[in-house]
Amino acid sequence: MTTRHENHPNSAVSLSRVVVVNPKLLQPQRVLQLSNLDRQCPTLMYLVFFYNPSQAFKDLSLNSVFNDLKSGLEETLTLWYPAAGRLTLNQSDGKLNLWCNNQGAILVEAHTSLKISQLGDLSQYNNVFESLVYKPPFDGNFSSMPLVVAQVTKFGCGGYSIGIGTSHSLFDGPATYDFLSAWASSSAIFFKGKRVSELQKPVHERGILLTEGNGQAPKGSNNLPTNSNLNQQQTIRATAIQHLYHLIMQAASEQKDFPLQIGRLDQNNCVLKTYHLSGAMIDYLKRKLVPIRGSLPFSTFEVLATHLWKARTKALRLRKEKMVCLQFAVDTRNKTVPPLPRGFSGNAYVLASVMMTVKELEEASQESVIEQVREAKNAVNHDYVKAYVDALGGAGASLPPLRELTLVSDWTRMPFHNVDFFREKAAYTSPLASPIPQVAYFMQNPNHNSSVDVRIGLGAETINAFSDYFLVRGQ
Repeated sequence: MTTRHENHPNSAVSLSRVVVVNPKLLQPQRVLQLSNLDRQCPTLMYLVFFYNPSQAFKDLSLNSVFNDLKSGLEETLTLWYPAAGRLTLNQSDGKLNLWCNNQGAILVEAHTSLKISQLGDLSQYNNVFESLVYKPPFDGNFSSMPLVVAQVTKFGCGGYSIGIGTSHSLFDGPATYDFLSAWASSSAIFFKGKRVSELQKPVHERGILLTEGNGQAPKGSNNLPTNSNLNQQQTIRATAIQHLYHLIMQAASEQKDFPLQIGRLDQNNCVLKTYHLSGAMIDYLKRKLVPIRGSLPFSTFEVLATHLWKARTKALRLRKEKMVCLQFAVDTRNKTVPPLPRGFSGNAYVLASVMMTVKELEEASQESVIEQVREAKNAVNHDYVKAYVDALGGAGASLPPLRELTLVSDWTRMPFHNVDFFREKAAYTSPLASPIPQVAYFMQNPNHNSSVDVRIGLGAETINAFSDYFLVRGQ
């Protein structure tokens, strides 16, 4: 099988073999109950790891690399056995769960005459990246879709890429990082014998994130018990869900025709761009701010999320009375009571939210908006998580891409470039487009720890304005 891209006429990528990889030790088959957080995005999320040619592995054959990756994956799947399973639909309630049935992951071997240097700046998305990942046929039946797929490609220069797709119903970001680190640790590409690593063993049970009343809760468990009395419980709401509903209603109220488009972005017009924010620029943005007396210094995330929200809203040129919203992912591993166990491998993120009119956002000081971002983040506690998970109980709920909604996901604590399949960090790790491509990802720069790379999907008509507000006027 060969794929070719028009902008690189010599970039044909040929697949030489596609194999199913099963756990080294097969596990008893069982159904793992998923939480509502797991069910929101059952599609594959892709990352491409680039490893420049090196003297350390210049004499290694592609066959040797492939076999070492395969044996490492077999060993890793023994502990991470849900990754060898398939999603299954519960006939009684129509919800997805995970069938641990040992059907295996997919590993692909490929090669190309293209040199990595011909791809240019690896931080900028290139459509050639799409040929560096394996996309299994999908007919809408999730029970036949593998949950982990990987493709190792050898370049003409001697460098390699490893493109990996994992189901978002299986892992969130931290769990994906732990899984890939375990696989890299078990793949003896250079050494006969495994490295001694203190890797956390995974915990696959969703535990207290399972909701009550739908037959999912394990017998005798305290699934998200409330810490409040009944009257307080009735007033607890997941602000992010309320704000999203308000935006949908706002968009629907402006339309007269059916079916409603609810403000959907033109996904085909979305361009993935990466902006490099140096440590010096981040320090400058922080120095311009004066925290409210008695409050803690502003974090890098708080400053950049606010800066990006303002810049994107200006670039969209929305009407002043429009409501706009910033939502960002918050890890709940230490927010629940009790905290989720170390090594929790499922989805543990909820969205926090801030909403105001365009006029209010434009006129508000950076400091006041940052304070609201901080308040929204601090509001994510045990009861918020319970309300959020319960609110996602409706079947088939998916997040519509709304122009007025700015989404941010912080990956700076998940330095994927440090996953060392070749016993050295990757030159770059590039995410491909997610189902909601306008999400902004904050990523640690592989060459400068104090720098942040911001990957975001933008409408082609807004790129120049956003770049001006985000980079030029931010200085």
